[in-house]
Amino acid sequence: MVTFEGLPGAVAVSHLSVYDWPAADGLRGGTPHLHLTCSEGYVVVGGSGSVQTLTAAGFQETPLTPGALVWFTPGAVHRLVNDDGLRVIVLMQNSGLPEAGDAVLTLPPRCLADPDVYRAAATLPGDAAEAVRERAARARRDLAVEGFLVLREAVEGGDPEPLAAFHRAAAALVRPRTPEWRGRWKKGAAAAAAATAEQLDALDRGESGHLADARVHAEVPAAHGGFGMCGRLDVYRT
Repeated sequence: MVTFEGLPGAVAVSHLSVYDWPAADGLRGGTPHLHLTCSEGYVVVGGSGSVQTLTAAGFQETPLTPGALVWFTPGAVHRLVNDDGLRVIVLMQNSGLPEAGDAVLTLPPRCLADPDVYRAAATLPGDAAEAVRERAARARRDLAVEGFLVLREAVEGGDPEPLAAFHRAAAALVRPRTPEWRGRWKKGAAAAAAATAEQLDALDRGESGHLADARVHAEVPAAHGGFGMCGRLDVYRT
């Protein structure tokens, strides 16, 4: 019998210290974006702020204080706002796929029609000095906030088309990557569900042999302070 040894349910976690850079609208925080196949959640562990979300149902702002748990499903555009030292544990579906490609930033339409143009605007220089990467991350955030504010204004004004157009553009951008994502899902969430099914079948038969295969795992962050979409990231290999 196969035992799934990833994190429960094939979620992944990272620790996020949200950017405190002010944006054009005066708010400090991260880069607005959405995920197309993954739900994501925040467990607030320090500071205060909010998460702004934009869906076809409208704009919403949810306060974030220590102990709060907030999550959202695929398609919810989300923007973290840092009022005072906001830190969160991020819970990600599908073995961390949101940080491994399943994210499209709310860049203006001029950046979304061509994959090469989008990639150039959304990708940070990997081997550059930290100051260079910080400037690039901030410029990327500012460009996404520009697009987000236009989408928000349209939704709040009763015009759903700009958000729908962004959804279509996002789906087109990620379409070439879905085979890769499907492989991650099969090795992660699908494998975890299949292992549970086997264990339930064994228990139905009165068998307990799989309990002898129990293992304990522990990790510390594999990398600290990377420039993520919404802040500085401490990430785990899992």
